[in-house]
Amino acid sequence: MQVFSSRAAFRRGLVGVCLLLATFFAVYASVRQYAPFIVNAEALREWIGQFGAFAPLIFILVQAIQVIVAPVPGQAVALVSGYIFGPLAGTVYSLVGVLLGSTIAFCLAKQFGRPFVEQLLHEDVVTRFDGFVEQVGIPGLLAFVIIPGLPDDAICFLSGLTKWRLRTFLAVISIGRLPAYVVTVYAGGELATGEVSTAVILLGAIIVASVIGYVKQESIRTVIGQFQM
Repeated sequence: MQVFSSRAAFRRGLVGVCLLLATFFAVYASVRQYAPFIVNAEALREWIGQFGAFAPLIFILVQAIQVIVAPVPGQAVALVSGYIFGPLAGTVYSLVGVLLGSTIAFCLAKQFGRPFVEQLLHEDVVTRFDGFVEQVGIPGLLAFVIIPGLPDDAICFLSGLTKWRLRTFLAVISIGRLPAYVVTVYAGGELATGEVSTAVILLGAIIVASVIGYVKQESIRTVIGQFQM
C-alpha cells in the first residue's frame, strides 16, 4: 500500500526512521544500565514463560495481524520475536504468523472478491499490481517477496483474486519471506545477548534494502513483470 505521498514525504519519513532508531538504541542503553532485567534474555524468557503457550501465540497473532492491516512493519515484530525467543523459535513463530496472516488475506479476497480488495487497498496499488501475480507466476512472485520494501502484504490480497491455489501461494510466500525474517530475528537474538554492533549491522542492511526496494519499486515491478508463467 502507498505509504508516502511524495518524495519529500519519503525523505521526512526516512529522517523519522533514523530518529526512531537513534531513540531506540538510546533507550536500550539506558535500560541496560538502569533496568538490566529487561535486557537479560534468560530472565525475560523466564518471566514470559509464566504465560506458557500464550506468549508465542501472542507473537504469532501480532505477526498475522500486521499482514492484514499493514501499518505494523513485519520486521519490527520479527525483531522482538528474536529478542524474546531466540533465533530458531523466533523465526518459526514469525514465519507461522506471516503465513497465517497471508492465508487470511488470500482467503478474504477469494471469498469477497474484487470489490472488497479495492475498498481495502490503495487504488494506486490495485492499478499497478492488478494481474501482476498471474502474469509473473511462481518465479516472479518469489523474486518480488524476497525484496524488502515492496507492497508484499497487498500482493497477498491481490493473489486471492487469481486462480492460484492456496498451497502454491503459501509455498512461494514462505520461501520468499524467509531470508529477511531470518536476518531480522537473528538481529533480535543478538540484541538479547548484548551483541549490539552485530544487530545494528544486520538491521542497517535490512533498512537499506527496504529503502532501495521502496524507491525502486517501479523499476523492480517492470523487471519482474518480464517473468511469464
